[in-house]
Amino acid sequence: MSARSKARKRALDILYQSDVRGDDLAVTLAAEAKRAAAEPAREASWLYAREIVDGVIDARDEIDEQIVTNARDWKLERMPAVDRAILRIGVWELLHNDEVPTAVAIDEAVELAKEFSTDDSGSFVHGVLARIARAG
Repeated sequence: MSARSKARKRALDILYQSDVRGDDLAVTLAAEAKRAAAEPAREASWLYAREIVDGVIDARDEIDEQIVTNARDWKLERMPAVDRAILRIGVWELLHNDEVPTAVAIDEAVELAKEFSTDDSGSFVHGVLARIARAG
């Protein structure tokens, strides 16, 4: 598994944890940074995970607006928390990280959804991100 794939999983953990607990995302990120400092072997995945989460914090309103606009009759609060987190990562990569090709951002998000969410989440995540990519 690539360092970026591992980083996406770490970012997913942070976003999901913050959402489920109702904690401020910056506070959850700071706690994870403290843990990461004690794990130098995982530094490569931590750096990109932090970039993702910082990016989501910075562009949260835009990201959530894109998700709601392209989710077709799904309100953000109705989505499973893990799907919200995966979509936020995918949308950030699509709109704010030119280093990640569109197909890679979508495929990685779909794989996370298949691994960590419901049977229908992979196709849901794919549909939302594909619509955003086409519109972008």
